[in-house]
Formats: sequence, C-alpha cells, structure tokens
Amino acid sequence: MVKSGKARRAAQAYRAYSDIVKPGTPGLGARLRAIPRMLRAARRGEYPEMGKGKLWMLALSVVYILSPIDVIPDFLLGIGIVDDFGVLVWLASTLLGDSGRYIEWQRQSLSMRSQARDGRG
Repeated sequence: MVKSGKARRAAQAYRAYSDIVKPGTPGLGARLRAIPRMLRAARRGEYPEMGKGKLWMLALSVVYILSPIDVIPDFLLGIGIVDDFGVLVWLASTLLGDSGRYIEWQRQSLSMRSQARDGRG
C-alpha cells in the first residue's frame, strides 16, 4: 500500500513538472505569481473553475501539514513523514496545475473582453 502511494505521488509530481515545462504553457514563475490572484478570485467567486470545496481542501491540507497532529505520527521514522509529504505533493501539484489553468482562463477572458469591446467600437 505504501508502494502504490509513493508511485501515485511520484506520478502526480511528474505530471505537474511535465505540465510546467511543456512549450506554450505558463512557466513556474508565472504560476507561482498567479496563485494568490487565483485564490482571491476563487474565494470571491470570480473564477468558476475552482469551487469552494477545492478551496477548503487546499486550506485543510495546509492546516494538516502545519499541524502537530498527524494520521501517522512523525516519530515513526520513514513512515511518519510520508503522509505529510503526500499531502505536500498533492498541494503543490494542485496549486501549480490550477494556477496554469487560471492564467489561461485569464488570457481567454481578457481576449473575449477585448473582442467584445472592439466589436462595439
């Protein structure tokens, strides 16, 4: 079971990495800068691609990572840190993946607004 969890986390990390380095997609720096904007827009309901449920999951994962209370205690060397690391990998890959989609959504929204404005003028 631990092996399949490691493989799943490794695959998730690889997918996030390959998405970042794919030509034509936003780079790491752009994605990192977009995360606060994305979270604010999602919290306000302005970004329809991220619902309140996902926001809660992101917040709970941060609390879990920072919390001294774990499902598997950290003093169990090796195994104890795996659950924190798994949550961290999920959090990072989710934020990086979603921020890339947010940047694309912003570009499309700006393009549509620009076209609408040009069509009126």
